[in-house]
Amino acid sequence: MDTWQEFLADPLRHPAIPYVALAGYRLGRDIPQPAPCFDVTDYGAHGDGRHDDTAAINAAVFAAGRAGGGCVVIPSGRYVLSDVIRVCHDDVVLRGAGSGLTILTWRRPLQDLLGVNKSRFGGDSSAWSWSGGLIWVCGAARLRRVLAGISAGDWPREGWLDRGEAAQHHLAAVSAPARRGDSVLTVDSTRCLRPEQRVILLWSAGERHSLLRHIAGDIEGAHSYPWGEKRKLLSYLPYAWPVQIERVEDGHILLRQPLPLDIREEWRVRLVTPDDPITGAGVEGMTISLPQGRMERHLQDRGYNGIAFQCAWDCWCSDVVFDGGENGLILVSSKSVTAREVTVSGVNRHHSFACREQSHDNLFTRFRILLGDEACSGPFHHGINVEALSSGNVWSKGRMAAGTFDSHRGLPFGNVRTDIDVCNDGWMSGSGDAGPRYGARFAHWNITVTNGRAKGMKIDNMAPRSLTAGVSGADADTSPEDPDYSGDISALLEPSCPDGLAGRDLHAAQCQLTIDRNAENHENPVRFR
Repeated sequence: MDTWQEFLADPLRHPAIPYVALAGYRLGRDIPQPAPCFDVTDYGAHGDGRHDDTAAINAAVFAAGRAGGGCVVIPSGRYVLSDVIRVCHDDVVLRGAGSGLTILTWRRPLQDLLGVNKSRFGGDSSAWSWSGGLIWVCGAARLRRVLAGISAGDWPREGWLDRGEAAQHHLAAVSAPARRGDSVLTVDSTRCLRPEQRVILLWSAGERHSLLRHIAGDIEGAHSYPWGEKRKLLSYLPYAWPVQIERVEDGHILLRQPLPLDIREEWRVRLVTPDDPITGAGVEGMTISLPQGRMERHLQDRGYNGIAFQCAWDCWCSDVVFDGGENGLILVSSKSVTAREVTVSGVNRHHSFACREQSHDNLFTRFRILLGDEACSGPFHHGINVEALSSGNVWSKGRMAAGTFDSHRGLPFGNVRTDIDVCNDGWMSGSGDAGPRYGARFAHWNITVTNGRAKGMKIDNMAPRSLTAGVSGADADTSPEDPDYSGDISALLEPSCPDGLAGRDLHAAQCQLTIDRNAENHENPVRFR
């Protein structure tokens, strides 16, 4: 396959295939296994399915946070909860005995526990349809602001920075152009910068929406697209990309990852301090059991939501089952989160997995969505969601008995879906004023469709500078979409993938390529890490 050989020649700048080898916890490293430190039964939890264990579990979680981190153990049992479990400190891990042994169950949704949560975009939509979790992993100060805003009827901005904070936390400006794939930046000052520092790079919109055109691959149709009419899309700007600094010297910094976009003078790219991210937190080894019920109206969720990671960085979710409820795993403005061996089951839901509000470089792997047959997913199920300028995310080794690949508008770009079997019965959505469904460099690679429906699988007529490779079983599309862009979008369609590992899993193949090239070039591994 010529496309794969072209990628091997220049992995960081291929026009259609994004470089995603560094997706997931700590740029793709293994999830840690910290020793248990805090047992919820020592704080009064019963796990007998009758007593309310909320206070005991939150007390253990808070004790771990106050101690500077630790593993909170929830032994086998059924734990009845009546409030949100708040994981608000770095390096706190919530660990059950296994998804078949530790069961957490709630009888009331977020709407009852925290109040009505209206969308910041107006209308009567419930923001619990896409935000918040009954286990909520979020920095303490930020979560307090979020909950205060809900109480006051004023949902705050969900992104990496609250309104106006970019100016308050300025560290440096990038003072020379750079290309996608570069790792070395020239800055106007290194006074406030240091190695291992977590920063956010911010890209401004530029003249005539030039940044959005660039995110769409600078194709001809991006120049005629009516960007200025897309109020919701424009509200997501500036583009915010969190990254760690590897080295600082002589007016330059070395990043731990290659750039996902070019840097041009007109975008006034600058470095700012992140606002209260949470790092090193994990949730693992449990089932979250919520009421079973069919959705009656879209965007009227009451908040039977499993886990929300908000402004989380280098965190994880492993061996977790979401049974019932409305939403499973939600990532909001999160970076380098690994979701591994996560299963969604039950009757009906809105999102199985959501990746929202500029969430970048996250890895969903070995996941399962088991809705289907007589417990059909229903007309509102989106499956695996990505939206709102989110980039660099990977879904791999998935088995979906229901749902779809929901590119939910807001110009997400550079995302990969690979080695997935899918009964493609779900619904793609997203409001029109959120802009195009796809930015550049989406890759659908080795996808098996079990029900023949091509919509959302073959994207060569929708996604600019994208690659659809090895999509099998997609025979018919009964509800085609009108393309967002006019003219040639320079997308590629390949009937098959190459042999070997590269043909099975694009992400795994890129990881192996990175390991091999770092071994060959150990004296100067800047190109990869």
